[in-house]
Amino acid sequence: MEILYKNLFLLQWQQIVMWLIGGTLMYLAIKKDMEPTLLLPIGFGTILVNLPLSGAVTQGAETGILDTLFQAGIANELFPLVLFIGIGAMIDFGPVLTNPKLMIFGAAAQFGIFLTFCLASIFFPINDAASIAVIGAADGPTSIVVAQRLGSRYIGSIMMAAYSYMALVPIIQPPIIKLLTTRKERLIRMEYKPQEVKRYTRILFPIIITFVVGVIAPQAVPLIGFLMFGNLIRECGVLDTLSETAQRVLANLVTIFLGITIASQMRAEQFLRPETLMILGLGLIAFVFDTAGGVLFAKFMNLFLKTKLNPMIGAAGISAFPMSGRIVHKMGLAEDRNNFLLMQSIGVNVSGQIASVIAGGLILNFFM
Repeated sequence: MEILYKNLFLLQWQQIVMWLIGGTLMYLAIKKDMEPTLLLPIGFGTILVNLPLSGAVTQGAETGILDTLFQAGIANELFPLVLFIGIGAMIDFGPVLTNPKLMIFGAAAQFGIFLTFCLASIFFPINDAASIAVIGAADGPTSIVVAQRLGSRYIGSIMMAAYSYMALVPIIQPPIIKLLTTRKERLIRMEYKPQEVKRYTRILFPIIITFVVGVIAPQAVPLIGFLMFGNLIRECGVLDTLSETAQRVLANLVTIFLGITIASQMRAEQFLRPETLMILGLGLIAFVFDTAGGVLFAKFMNLFLKTKLNPMIGAAGISAFPMSGRIVHKMGLAEDRNNFLLMQSIGVNVSGQIASVIAGGLILNFFM
């Protein structure tokens, strides 16, 4: 009987706190439908690794399955990079190719990354500060790759913050957008003139982007290469079956393994420390200023444009695809049910996906 209940005597309050955190993530996933494909496995995995003497993580000479998955899929960057193939296959660059100037908003919305780096460097070593700043990319795979390559000691907290804030985009962005815009600005209609993008343009785009980014930020080549390879599978027109597989089966399968494997780094002794709260706070600052940077840049451009832009589309420049684009579209409809901003906001959103990879690559170039 003593052996049966000995685990109860090993239970610590910190583990109970982690159970509550895991339960909260699962609640957000199930009840609020916030990124359930990620938050549900992360939340459940958090409970698994915080059970006393859990066999899911390494205990003495016995290697835990989640630690094995971490070494096989995250320590070598396999899971995030393979996931990028699926993400690339989902992305339609048509709106950007129709209106290339939208790409500039993707760059403007990365402002928060570099501001957060300056703040984080006050409290953390440079490599950790750079890893924390990339939370603002709103791009989980990029955050994982950068934190892993820079050898951050806080990779678990960084991964959890990156994916949690991605899920909370519908809560974080609208108040910031409303604070920085007037109702008159939110009512601005943007005409969308659908144009047929030629097939060879769609095929050449991912190839050219890979070359350009590879020259600017060589460390970003794996990230941008896998993302654009996925898009090339989609656009080439001869691999429809592979494209469907990448978008559905591959992306979903890797996301499941990625989510539950992230939880291996959320053990109480690693997660419950003051630095975690600071990382969460700095990550929030990055998200806020990324959103603000995109909106304010659009307002600045309106000073010189005859045909005004709806500044809300600037907020979609973060890399949370396609959530941020949909939020801007819904906010436009809330102000005017005939104000359709979906194509413009999605165009900015996919630009943000590219810009976040470039930003992550530049940080790696600077600090590796």
